[in-house]
Amino acid sequence: MKPLAAVALLIVGAAVGLATVAVHELWWGLPLSVAATAPTLVALPAGWWSRLPFGIGFVALVGWLTVPRPEGDYVIGSDVRGYVLISLAVFVIIVAVTTLPRPGRMSTDVEEPLS
Repeated sequence: MKPLAAVALLIVGAAVGLATVAVHELWWGLPLSVAATAPTLVALPAGWWSRLPFGIGFVALVGWLTVPRPEGDYVIGSDVRGYVLISLAVFVIIVAVTTLPRPGRMSTDVEEPLS
């Protein structure tokens, strides 16, 4: 069940990234994108199967659309809005990776005696 949820969140993250890129040039688009992406990222539980796939999907799509097109133009421009969008993508992946749970210690079945 967890892999299915991870794939779904990867697709949702890519869809949110696509929507963010589509509206970031409008005056209301970038604030709306930040206002939708940040709470979604915080609302997802931290982990390998939830927040990280969402972040990877978002960053992968924004990164893919940052590359110049064959015609020589860009989907994300090199203006303030474009740099804010790229900064948002960097923020998303930083939060997704830094909030991963720490690996647990291996448990032993033998109890240590109290001194």
